[in-house]
Amino acid sequence: MANNWKLHGSYFETCNCEAACPCSFLGPPTDGYCTVLVGWHIDRGQFESIQLDGLNVGLVAHSPGHMLETKWKVALYLDERASEEQRDALTRIYSGKAGGLMEHVAGFIGEVAGARSVPIEYRAEGRSRSIRIGNVGAAEIEAIEGGAGGETLIHNPPLNLAPGEPLVVARSKQYRYADYDMQIEVTNKNGYYAPFTYAPA
Repeated sequence: MANNWKLHGSYFETCNCEAACPCSFLGPPTDGYCTVLVGWHIDRGQFESIQLDGLNVGLVAHSPGHMLETKWKVALYLDERASEEQRDALTRIYSGKAGGLMEHVAGFIGEVAGARSVPIEYRAEGRSRSIRIGNVGAAEIEAIEGGAGGETLIHNPPLNLAPGEPLVVARSKQYRYADYDMQIEVTNKNGYYAPFTYAPA
């Protein structure tokens, strides 16, 4: 296991649940299942001597029931701009083999449908975030304005892939995905974004 790596950047999430997603609070998903698209834009990253700055990663997970009680089917997407050594580093990190948060997440996974390199575009503008994963997935979310203005925030929910940071609660303007026998197309559903920092411990 590599002990010398760290990633810092922007985290993106949207799913088919109503906002805010009950899965974040260890509740059952709104529709009895959850299909979530997660994206990471790495502003600064290194794995041993390998630099990972500017790369994107996407993950789609389908849970057929309560996310803590059923195993997930997942697909991993790596930025096609990454070199072979960068792809290997990202695969180790996001499969959980390099430790850290994703090692814990791996315990929920029952099936890895696939992992491949595709063009991934991530954009952040004001209160909007969007991601495009090749020709299989695209999503755009916009932050929900709080009652006193500003962003609506969730601090420290039990299920959180951006630990230590407040999640900005958003709704999807679009969310579509079709690959590996998983398919979804919804709007006006849950979204989150936040900074993230991952490291082995």
